[in-house]
Amino acid sequence: MRIMAQLAMVMNLDKCIGCHTCSVTCKQTWTNRPGVEYVWFNNVETRPGQGYPRRYEDQRRWRGGWVLDRKGRLRPRTGGRLRRMLTIFANPVMPSIHDYYEPWTYDYEKLTTAPLSDEPPVATPRSLLSGEPITVGWSANWDDSLGGSPETLVRDPIAEKLGEQVKLDFERAFMFYLPRICEHCLNPSCVASCPSGAMYKRSEDGIVLVDQDRCRGWRMCVTGCPYKKVYFNHKTGKAEKCTFCYPRVEVGLPTVCSETCVGRLRYLGLMLYDADRVAEAASVTADEDLYEAQLSVFLDPDDPAVARAALEAGIPEEWLAAARRSPVRDLIVRYRLALPLHPEFRTLPMVWYVPPLSPVVDALATTGHDGEDAGNLFGAIDALRIPVSYLAELFTAGDPGPVTLALRRLAAMRSHMRAVNLGDEPDPSIAAECGLTAADIDAMYRLLALARYDERYVIPTAYEGTTPGRIEETGCSLDYDGGPGMNGPFGETSGRPVPVSIESFHGLKQRQTSEEVTRDRVNLLNWDGRGAPKGLFPQRDTTEEP
Repeated sequence: MRIMAQLAMVMNLDKCIGCHTCSVTCKQTWTNRPGVEYVWFNNVETRPGQGYPRRYEDQRRWRGGWVLDRKGRLRPRTGGRLRRMLTIFANPVMPSIHDYYEPWTYDYEKLTTAPLSDEPPVATPRSLLSGEPITVGWSANWDDSLGGSPETLVRDPIAEKLGEQVKLDFERAFMFYLPRICEHCLNPSCVASCPSGAMYKRSEDGIVLVDQDRCRGWRMCVTGCPYKKVYFNHKTGKAEKCTFCYPRVEVGLPTVCSETCVGRLRYLGLMLYDADRVAEAASVTADEDLYEAQLSVFLDPDDPAVARAALEAGIPEEWLAAARRSPVRDLIVRYRLALPLHPEFRTLPMVWYVPPLSPVVDALATTGHDGEDAGNLFGAIDALRIPVSYLAELFTAGDPGPVTLALRRLAAMRSHMRAVNLGDEPDPSIAAECGLTAADIDAMYRLLALARYDERYVIPTAYEGTTPGRIEETGCSLDYDGGPGMNGPFGETSGRPVPVSIESFHGLKQRQTSEEVTRDRVNLLNWDGRGAPKGLFPQRDTTEEP
């Protein structure tokens, strides 16, 4: 047994309202620069729909993830090393810019410089890549709120598997939003596909990153990722992807998408797993068995034997405590509410989802029945095969059992809590029917509906808690000799660089979690590259032995 730790995320899809706040804040933080205009580390898809990039789930075309060879061994769907080397200079199975979308802006100057006329001027769209006028026909959220419509449903790879009658009933059945980031898989095929070794999985927390110094822009990782969450920066010639906001999580802060989520649907926590069993779990023969196989890889941090082995493996006690309090572990293992996205790709993804119950409730409401009654809900879950089948293709490789169990437990929680709120005596048989107790229902409700900030985000820090060095703010740039306008020619390049204060992530955490006003800053723009500015790195404990 080789114990390792993995930071993981769970999203409760019943709470997502499709506002795209997570996408915008991630965009502003990580991809607001030239070369990545089309890149969305976080995007929110409407399902049913084509997704982003278009039809990314169709692995017959894009050949991402893993497959089993004739001997039952795992190999990348793109082929072995020889095949990848033969196509290294011209990768034939990679989405084009049109499968993502050609980023554009508008000719705003025309609005202010157009001559006076009877008709108002129009700001035409122009490509951000070529500067030429373009016709906008696709984007990252082109299917937004159009789930089930004939325009989008006909191209949904999952709907294609479910039959014509299902397609006709989708619009009447349901629609939901699916936020997506990099899955930071336990068995990442993007890492295996990278010829230069630039893609790697951090041993301490499992975050998958790209070493920008080693990346040579072969783009095999783009093909290898079945979720298409690796992007190519055409300005730098490097691959980029979601970093799980590692500078934030290292100091105990949640990812930007989690921090700014309006619906508070994201949970972050630590999972312990047996690294020696990852390949075995990913190699099970039947796709429907992959969900249970991945569950078997996870370890119980409350088990004394696991705790001893984790400490021997170098996992600190603080991380063990975080694993015991992990909301992600509760939702995945304890309550079995969260499910993995496309386990049939065999990457063992670590961003899981609580399936939406709302479509079932809405379908009941349209029939005039009580959408919160446990009996009605249980019957509707069994009868409405359309949403369950679709969700099963999305989360459990087609097996409806785990999806039905999760939905029945969510339904039991709704019915139980309605009785509590109305002052009635809850029926214990409702919880028992789906394998829970009343205490389990109360704990589930606490976690899904009432959890505090520190209960939703249980993130162990990378360092011991330290106070960032106090860096005094520099005053006006004219307050020191040689500032702009003091000597030399006038203009924006005269004098020394204007001191700009950049906040370190340690200072950011202190500012966000402290009730006191703090002015901890690190001035990086005036740094001469020698030594380390005070406060940039955590203070070292001088009492420790070197």
